[in-house]
Amino acid sequence: MAGRYTPKTVLAHLIQRRNQTYSEIVAEFVELGGTITERHLRRLASGERAGTTPQTRRTLQRMFGKPVEELLAPYVPEQAAQVVPAPAAGGRITTGNEMEVLDMAASRARAFALAAQTGLGSEAMEQVYDDVRHVAKAYPQRPLPEILGQLVETQDLVFALLESRQRPEHLRQLYFLGGVTGGLLAKASHDLGNPHAALTQARTAFLCADNADHHGLRAWVRGLQSLVSYWAGNPHDSVRYAQLGAGYAEQANSTTGVWLPVSEARAWAALGNADAARAALVRAENAWGTVQADELDEMGGLCTFGRNRQLYYAADALAWLPGERETAEQYSRQAVDAYNDQSHPEWAFGDAAGSHAAMAITRIASGELEGAADALAPVLGLPAERRINGVVHSARRVHQALRQSGHGDDARELQEEIEMFTRTPMQTFPR
Repeated sequence: MAGRYTPKTVLAHLIQRRNQTYSEIVAEFVELGGTITERHLRRLASGERAGTTPQTRRTLQRMFGKPVEELLAPYVPEQAAQVVPAPAAGGRITTGNEMEVLDMAASRARAFALAAQTGLGSEAMEQVYDDVRHVAKAYPQRPLPEILGQLVETQDLVFALLESRQRPEHLRQLYFLGGVTGGLLAKASHDLGNPHAALTQARTAFLCADNADHHGLRAWVRGLQSLVSYWAGNPHDSVRYAQLGAGYAEQANSTTGVWLPVSEARAWAALGNADAARAALVRAENAWGTVQADELDEMGGLCTFGRNRQLYYAADALAWLPGERETAEQYSRQAVDAYNDQSHPEWAFGDAAGSHAAMAITRIASGELEGAADALAPVLGLPAERRINGVVHSARRVHQALRQSGHGDDARELQEEIEMFTRTPMQTFPR
C-alpha cells in the first residue's frame, strides 16, 4: 500500500487515495498504452521532475481525470481532489489519429518487453539501443520541445536499468547508452541556455564513458564540453576541453578526430589567435585520412560529425578573423549550399542557421548590407521552438558585426529585426 505521508503534489495525493503501490500504478499506466518507469513516476509525484512527453500527459490525464499541470501542482490539503477511476483495461482508444494509436501501442509493447525480464535479453537490449539511436538521429532535425520528454524518459530508463541487477555483459552497453543520453541532455541544456546544467550532464556522461571504457564516447563528451563553453563565452575553456579530448579521439579514430580540432579552431578564433585557428583547421582536415566509423558514429545524428558540419564550423571560426574574410566567405557559401537539402541525413536546422549567420558576417565585412540581410533572412524566419541558444547567439554576432562595421545607421532595420528575434528565444518545454 502507498505510505501515509504528506503528499507534495496533487498526483502523489491521488496515488495515496487510491491505496495502490507505485508498481501497481505503473502496471495500470502500461495497460492504458503509456510508458513510464516507477522511478520517473515517483519523481513526478514528489515534484522533482515536471518534463513529460505528450503521451505520458495523455495517459496520466486518463488515469486521474485531471490535466498534468494540475496533477503536478503542489498539493494543498484543503483542495483535496476527488479520485477519478481509470478506464477499464482494454478500453477503446479514440484519439482520432491512427499513427498516434500505433505509437502508443508500440510504447506499450516496449514497456512490456522490458518489464517482463529480470535481466535484459538481447531483444530488450536492442530495444534500448533503438530508443537512444532514434533520439540521436532526430535531435538535429526536430524542434527540441518535440523530443525532450522522450530524451529525459530514455535517460531515466537507462539509469534505472543500471541501478538494477544486470548481466555483466550488458553493463558496458548500458553505460555506453547512459553516456550518449547524458551527452544529448547536455546539448539540450545548452540549447535552452543553461550551461551549468549542460556541464553537469556532460560530467556524468564522461563518467559513463569511463565505465564503458569507450574512447570515442570520451572524446565526444569532451567535444560537447568544448561546444558548451564556446557558446557560453568561455573560449579558453573551449580550447582546453577540445585538447583534453584529442588523445581519446586519436585512439578512437572516429569522427571526433575532426570535431575536436575544428572546435578548437573556432575557440582560438574567438580569442583572436589566427595562427592557432588556422593550424587547428588543418589538423581537422587531415584527420579525415584516419577516420573509421565507430559504435558511436553508427548512432548517427548528433553522435557523428560529417563534412557539412565541418564546413559550418570552419566558416564560424574564420568569420571572427578580419584577415580571413575571403576564405570565410568561401566556407560559409559552401556550408549554406550543403545545408540547403533538408532531406540530407546530415541536415541540422541549428547548423544551417549558423552557416547563414557566418555568411551574413562575411558580407558585412565586405560592405554588402543587403546581401547580409538576405543571408540572415532564413534565420530570422525560424519559429520560436527552433531558436536554440546557439542560433540566438549567432544572430547576436551578426548584430555585433553591424555595430562594429561603421554601417550601423544604414542597417538599422536589420538590427531591429535581430533584436526582436533574440527577445523571443526558446526557453521552456511546452506542456
